Amino acid sequence: MTRESAGRDRWSRRAFLLGAGLTVASAVAEGGPALGADADPVLAGRPLVRYPEKTDLILLTARPPQLETPLRYFDRAITPNEAFFVRYHVFPIPTSVDIDQWRLEIKGHLERPLSLSMDDLRKFPRVSLTAVNQCSGNSRGRFSPRVLGGQWGDGAMGNAVWTGTCLVDILKAAGVREGAVDVAFDGLDRPAFPSVPDFVKALDVPRIMNDPDIIVAYEMNGARLPMLNGFPARLVVPGWYATYWVKNLSEITVLTERFEKFWMKPGYRIPDTPCGCVAPGTAPRSTIPIHRMTVRSFVASPPTGSRAAVGRPLILRGIAFDGGYGIREVSISDDGGETWRRATLGPDLGKYSFREWTATWTPRRAGTARLMVRAVNAVGESQGAEPLWNPAGYLRNVIEHVDLQVG
Repeated sequence: MTRESAGRDRWSRRAFLLGAGLTVASAVAEGGPALGADADPVLAGRPLVRYPEKTDLILLTARPPQLETPLRYFDRAITPNEAFFVRYHVFPIPTSVDIDQWRLEIKGHLERPLSLSMDDLRKFPRVSLTAVNQCSGNSRGRFSPRVLGGQWGDGAMGNAVWTGTCLVDILKAAGVREGAVDVAFDGLDRPAFPSVPDFVKALDVPRIMNDPDIIVAYEMNGARLPMLNGFPARLVVPGWYATYWVKNLSEITVLTERFEKFWMKPGYRIPDTPCGCVAPGTAPRSTIPIHRMTVRSFVASPPTGSRAAVGRPLILRGIAFDGGYGIREVSISDDGGETWRRATLGPDLGKYSFREWTATWTPRRAGTARLMVRAVNAVGESQGAEPLWNPAGYLRNVIEHVDLQVG
């Protein structure tokens, strides 16, 4: 097979299936053992499951699939496709797509509505960027007082190289007409019952037209998108939470009015305060849509609960990221935050990417050691010692830690 024919076959395979006849239900049934409470109380008792195209991930729910990435994968900048978290909002989800029949419909308040095949989409200039995709509710399971919603640990996030077409190029080709206000995005997932709102998100026209980094991606880390991460195409909105990153994209609609259906309002809202927070247990007076991500950093290796030896140097590894300014520094502390020591940063893969960091730490005494990590971005934003709170469980950016047993 020639390189040219191989490329054609890659995008003309009919009815790509989510595994060779394996259903989502049977995938769950083949799950591994439950996680122990000694590792992370938030994740205790949850099984590891292996879905098609995926390695062992932590099961939150099966209908719709919510699969969390184990923390050990965050000791590196790029998250492997097979380990990337999965988050759907409605069920059933698409499990097959005939790429020959699939079209991305560009419609609404336009001069030239378009119906793009994958070949059409790939004729636009090809762009790539590295960006973090993080669920708005990542770490919700750590909120106190507890809030409603999926009780994620810290693994509802991942970082990948996304390749595709600039959204602004597509809209310019379609000719956005004067008076356009919002652009709505819909995917192939459809709720089973009329009472369940379809998952549709929107961005305002100026936000799109002034940001060439928003892309319609058809590749992830140099391969086609996994089915559970959006095949055949998905929206990538770097720096903003994953709620806007619509998967299995099928329709882009330009509107003359503000789009405020369920998943924009009342869904995915934060308090209209400078911190996006309110006093724990209270309700905000007014809300706005969630948008840019906060600064976060994690120790991925060694995991919490690990053993270390007094006097023996230990290599710490992890990642840090923010909403698009880029990480300037990462520091660690072993004395409750009294003093901090700079970690060594890995390569800069771009302002939207995870930034790897490493540090060497030598235990000085036996007992439980708490290692804290703190990041600062390019504009001086960091993480607080105490977690902020809002009733949806969003925007967590507290200083995180691991506890090690030193002997």
